[in-house]
Amino acid sequence: MASHRKPRSRSRMTGGLRTTPAVGITTAALTSVALLSQTAQAAPAQPSSKPRLEEVQKKVDTLYRQAEVATQKYNGAKERTDAKKQQVDKLLDDVAQRTEDMNTARQKLGRYAAEQYRSGSVSDTATMFLADDPEDYFSQRQLMSRLTDEQKKSIDDYQKQTRETAKKRTEAQSSLEDLTDSQTELRSTKETVQTKLSDARQLLSKLTAEEKARLAAIEKAKEEAARKKAAELAAKQKAAEDAKRKAAERAREQEQSSGSSSGSSSGSSSGSSDASYATKAAQALAFAKAQEGKPYVWGATGPDSYDCSGLTAAAWKSAGISLPRTTWDQVEIGKTVPLSDIQPGDLVFFYDDISHVGLYMGDGMMVHAPKPGAVVREESIYYDGTSSIHSVVRPA
Repeated sequence: MASHRKPRSRSRMTGGLRTTPAVGITTAALTSVALLSQTAQAAPAQPSSKPRLEEVQKKVDTLYRQAEVATQKYNGAKERTDAKKQQVDKLLDDVAQRTEDMNTARQKLGRYAAEQYRSGSVSDTATMFLADDPEDYFSQRQLMSRLTDEQKKSIDDYQKQTRETAKKRTEAQSSLEDLTDSQTELRSTKETVQTKLSDARQLLSKLTAEEKARLAAIEKAKEEAARKKAAELAAKQKAAEDAKRKAAERAREQEQSSGSSSGSSSGSSSGSSDASYATKAAQALAFAKAQEGKPYVWGATGPDSYDCSGLTAAAWKSAGISLPRTTWDQVEIGKTVPLSDIQPGDLVFFYDDISHVGLYMGDGMMVHAPKPGAVVREESIYYDGTSSIHSVVRPA
């Protein structure tokens, strides 16, 4: 009777090695491929959700820029609020004084009325003061004819003071409403600044120590590149100055040889103007350099901390020149000059939105209050690239 057992596969010896049939190899291989396929489908590779370091830096820089824009809006709103508050206080003081004068005039008219009532010369004088509109009452020809010139003048003064006081009260009310709007804008811009800075700090706080070190290295590389650009500018300016000096020397020699003195007056005037600006610029720079190491604080104007426009305004104020509070107003004063003609003391403005400003020192360097978390320091005007420079202004 035949056996129903499945015959065992036989091994073959090939080259002294034991082998199994090919079908066994194929099955094992297919099994391995299937398992690998299932594993790949079950756990696909997940891309990292963490942003690249360069992206973090870009986001932080953007937030700082947005915070600076909001800071300038805050500075403008604060300036308007302070001015409006002074105006309101002045108007309220004026209204109070006018009200006091009006009450004094009213009392004087009351004495006249009492005297006439006692003398019986005008029997209905008391009625006049009970009337809703004394002006209409006094317009009656019969009564006016019985009043003395002094009494008429008192009445005219009272009526004038009443009208002017009412007008000033209306002005004060309107100014109070404007002040409320300015204060609302001030709070809104303050919240915007704080939000942007908080977001930037949160991004930086998520960086590891290694990432922070890499970020510092990137910043250092940017600083080195910026310093090289500053040195290039300094070299170009020196070459231009040398050429200008040699040209002036040749012109003097030619004048001396020809015996001509024309142009000496205009040259003297120009030199005097340049010397005056250089003196004031030196004073402004001395002040700004003395603030180095003090922290950047948005909205600050000194003496313990500054924002960018607060520093430039304080520096030039020390030289006797008053600058507006915001970068947007500072860029409008003085004279705009090309970058190639930049001089110490000039204001360097940055970005299309003109949200930053620094004080030029010379040799491609400036002193400025850079950003939150930093201190007043000297830095290349190319600290954020050539394209970041908006314009150069000579304020005096």
